[in-house]
Amino acid sequence: MSFRYYLYISDAKVDMLLSQTDPGWARKRTSEVGLDLKVVTARRSVESASADRVARLERVVRFLQDHGDIGDVDEPGQYFGGLLPMQWGLVGDDDTVYFGGRTRRTILGLGGSSAHVLGAATRAAADAGAPPPPAPDRLSASLLPVLLHRIATPADDDFVLRPAAPGPQDALAAADTDALATVAQASSTLRGPAQHVEFLAKRLLSGPSPYPELHGDRTVLLGTPLYVALAD
Repeated sequence: MSFRYYLYISDAKVDMLLSQTDPGWARKRTSEVGLDLKVVTARRSVESASADRVARLERVVRFLQDHGDIGDVDEPGQYFGGLLPMQWGLVGDDDTVYFGGRTRRTILGLGGSSAHVLGAATRAAADAGAPPPPAPDRLSASLLPVLLHRIATPADDDFVLRPAAPGPQDALAAADTDALATVAQASSTLRGPAQHVEFLAKRLLSGPSPYPELHGDRTVLLGTPLYVALAD
């Protein structure tokens, strides 16, 4: 029997997908949480809340495996997963967690809210079986513009983008190039040892690396994970 040591579970994505794929489960959980809050919140353990969190995730993962468009890092679908050595850390005033890695064909970045890193939730939220509420003035790090903003790094002399020619179509292409460059730069600035991780993520952005002189014909891929777990 295999066990996962989870580093990150996105409760927000899991609940959103679960409400669409299994409304009965979502209604049952809402009713149970309401009862807990009124009657037995004080007796509910962190362990049982954690088990419910994992059960909801596994239910969504099974549905996506059976019915979703899941690819791998080199050929992603709407979702993609795999096993890969990745470096990771907090960015964007520590409110965003970012994982970076690469294959022979792809430079990969995964980003999401640091509140979903296991151990980051408050005790009260864990007892209620729910993630801590986001700060009212902070947007979700799973949104592409927000994630790109938070992982952006100062310009480096080794990373120089070609100027875009004028024109609306070229401006759109330049915006795509800038976004791909942001992902490539963020992944290159991570420090610390890599850990072998397993993950499943929603694809947000992909395209050819804007630095062929450095990366050859590699693709740049950005996603936001449903989960990340240690694989060793």
